[in-house]
Amino acid sequence: MPTESGSCSTARQAKQKRKSHSLSIRRTNSSEQERTGLPREMLEGQDSKLPSSVRSTLLELFGQIEREFENLYIENLELRREIETLNERLAAEGQAIDGAELSKGQLKTKASHSTSQLSQKLKTTYKASTSKIVSSFKTTTSRAVCQLVKEYIGHRDGIWDVSVARTQPVVLGTASADHTALLWSIETGRCLVKYSGHVGSVNSIKFHPSEQLALTASGDQTAHIWSYAVQLPTPQPIADTIQTCGEDEVECSDKDEPDVDADVSSDCPTIRVPLTSLKSHQGVVIAADWLVGGKQAVTASWDRTANLFDVETAELVHSLTGHDQELTHCCTHPTQRLVVTSSRDTTFRLWDFRDPSIHSVNVFQGHTDTVTSAVFTVGDNVVSGSDDRTVKVWDLRNMRSPIATIRTDSAINRINVCVGQKIIALPHDNRQVRLFDMSGVRLARLPRSSRQGHRRMVCCSAWSEDHPMCNLFTCGFDRQAIGWNINIPALLQEK
Repeated sequence: MPTESGSCSTARQAKQKRKSHSLSIRRTNSSEQERTGLPREMLEGQDSKLPSSVRSTLLELFGQIEREFENLYIENLELRREIETLNERLAAEGQAIDGAELSKGQLKTKASHSTSQLSQKLKTTYKASTSKIVSSFKTTTSRAVCQLVKEYIGHRDGIWDVSVARTQPVVLGTASADHTALLWSIETGRCLVKYSGHVGSVNSIKFHPSEQLALTASGDQTAHIWSYAVQLPTPQPIADTIQTCGEDEVECSDKDEPDVDADVSSDCPTIRVPLTSLKSHQGVVIAADWLVGGKQAVTASWDRTANLFDVETAELVHSLTGHDQELTHCCTHPTQRLVVTSSRDTTFRLWDFRDPSIHSVNVFQGHTDTVTSAVFTVGDNVVSGSDDRTVKVWDLRNMRSPIATIRTDSAINRINVCVGQKIIALPHDNRQVRLFDMSGVRLARLPRSSRQGHRRMVCCSAWSEDHPMCNLFTCGFDRQAIGWNINIPALLQEK
């Protein structure tokens, strides 16, 4: 009898605790319901400077979050009730569960195991729900500002460089490790001209500022200047060519590369002999560019030098020495006689040819690994990218430290700047392409899924601000170039 009265007393205390706990849950549920309704009503009722499209998207996402957490909360309450029922069944000593006698230690272990399963289930459900919401938000944002318009497939090996002609007709140029350079119709994706004058990898391509001339640099230790004449085919309607990016991003295998069943460049005219061959390097010519006016060209080589040539005579005007390791890139200023060269020695150098009698040079130090490229922007700024996973914006009037630094999760290849809008396109080793402004604020990431986007390292990017169909081009070692339409006003409005 004393044992029975003790058991009854213990049972009453446990029941009171459960009752108190149940009331606490009800009070919490009531207060939570009161709180969850307020922010949304306040958000819908108050004035906002957000655009209506962005505002409606946010409200929809907040509604999804609220519903997800409400479902989680209800499921949590149901699971708690199940645990309480189980504990009540286990409270009576010596009671058979599923035909087996359980000791107190076994009962405790079973209850603990049930609680652990509940906790794990809640964590898994929470992660899955929130990941889905965040993913849908990112996809919506990317789809609104970035659209894949056209893919240019035809090279037999990786594409190192991409460039857009600065004169009419506006064509796209690509330089590939397959020893060729191809010119494309931007609108149709059709190959127009094939240049096969090099006997090594074609590492860069640049168009003359005013004539139908192309400058290519190659692993055969030369740079070639060649002339082209193209007739653009009839373009397709823009609405039929744009592909929206509505899928969640997924990882793609390196084997998922575009298949080239036939050589698409075999039907287009082939140029085999250059107008001019620029020779003087003792190593791979990794890049070349035209100086303002187009009467001179500069080349960068793995022999640690950059050379300035006279285009008409192909004579060497200046040999630019000073880098301690191989050069990786060179770029010229659009309006002034300035050249910037980058190198594996973690520096880039600014060469000034504005005064014919004085050729000054300035060294920029700030990276900790190979400087893969450095390019000019409007005014007195230079943007440099490096294998140290950073991009730095420099003021030419103050070379001691950068005015902005962008830190990323992957090495950066040949960057390009949209001069009019001051937007930097960063191609990465990890197949991503990100857009930043000059102050280092991230604006967008180009969508990449199992069906579109680059599947291997992205080597280069190039802006074309005046083309109505595509204003950004990228190329990679998956043997394709891609034309994108970036809604710049929407991009800057979201910023």
